[in-house]
Amino acid sequence: MDMAFEEAEKAASNGEIPVGCVIVDPDGNILAKSHNMTEELSNPMAHAEILALDNAIKTFGNKYLTNCSMYVTLEPCAMCAQALSYARIQKVYFGAEDEKFGAIEHGCKLFSNNKSLFKPEIYGGLQKEKSIAMLKSFFEQLRARG
Repeated sequence: MDMAFEEAEKAASNGEIPVGCVIVDPDGNILAKSHNMTEELSNPMAHAEILALDNAIKTFGNKYLTNCSMYVTLEPCAMCAQALSYARIQKVYFGAEDEKFGAIEHGCKLFSNNKSLFKPEIYGGLQKEKSIAMLKSFFEQLRARG
């Protein structure tokens, strides 16, 4: 999770919403890490999770990341949650809940639906306070700039 926070810090320093993501294989080896890059790439889909999934799939050599785990600093949105489901991520660990756009414990609660294609194990609230503080600081600075 500490590496995910390092990625989130990179995002913030680049003017991106501070979200970082790391994907590890079943042995705990890092397959990929990324951070939000929506502004830099002018791409609304360039969320940390999507970028990390894409890199992990290339590294793992398989479209299914079976028995792999994702660590992300913020509850994934609907797009990211569905993508990690399609990739068959086994475990998802996240920091802060996202009451507005989250899709695991909020919003559509994707994996609570009995029709979900694949349901990973979910572990929320890891270093939640750190994630919340990072997000609050980022948005306070953004508002102060006007």
